[in-house]
Amino acid sequence: MIKKIALLMSVLSILVCLSLTPAGAKEVYINGIDFGFPPFGYVDKAGKPAGFDVECANWIANEMGFEVKHQPMDWDGIIPALNAKKIDFIASGMSATESRKKIVNFTLPYYEVSQVLLVLKGQPDDFNTLLTTGKKIGTQRGTTSTKLLNDLLATGKYNFKIVEYDSTDLSMEDLKIGRIDGSSMDSSIANELNKDETYKTAGTFEGSTEEYGYAVRKGDDKLLNLLNQGLKKLMADPQWQVLKDKYDIH
Repeated sequence: MIKKIALLMSVLSILVCLSLTPAGAKEVYINGIDFGFPPFGYVDKAGKPAGFDVECANWIANEMGFEVKHQPMDWDGIIPALNAKKIDFIASGMSATESRKKIVNFTLPYYEVSQVLLVLKGQPDDFNTLLTTGKKIGTQRGTTSTKLLNDLLATGKYNFKIVEYDSTDLSMEDLKIGRIDGSSMDSSIANELNKDETYKTAGTFEGSTEEYGYAVRKGDDKLLNLLNQGLKKLMADPQWQVLKDKYDIH
């Protein structure tokens, strides 16, 4: 009798759970974003996810019939989080590099960037001097810039010290007070920072042009196709230019 009651309670529990799930409920996907990578993905002053990629993902979700939640996290752990299924995709200004393509899949590209060196506006040294005279160059962990700087040092032709940070914002704070001499980053975020007359772009690294794409786990073809379809629709819609204008993305 006790076993029968327990079985009945279990069945009733399942039925209650099913009744609480609305028919035709939208699938929810979690997008991992950088804490501080304006204008593409960041946390605003109110503590909410914001940026070009956040708004694009929201538009795509609405158009393609799913819901999206944005989860800020440390950039150097964002791909491991994706592959551990803590998030479902990454739409946050991620370069589709060859090394990353080995462990995740990318959507069609939607933006092209290069790697640049940002300095204080009064910095007298030129680009080459900054990289050959033992200067301290900041960079965000896990980024294309970090790999690029390490590759340059490995050639033996350059002389500078790499200082890694959890975010570009932190490197810029140290740049302001002279703890580092320059900060390497995507041209997209440099364009945003250069709106503040405190900074200037000292130069662009040769051969560093890359494309942004949304990252998904290997084998998740359903979501990859969904995002690709959504991106194609968005880029063909007037809202694409509206968002580019809003975030001053050229």
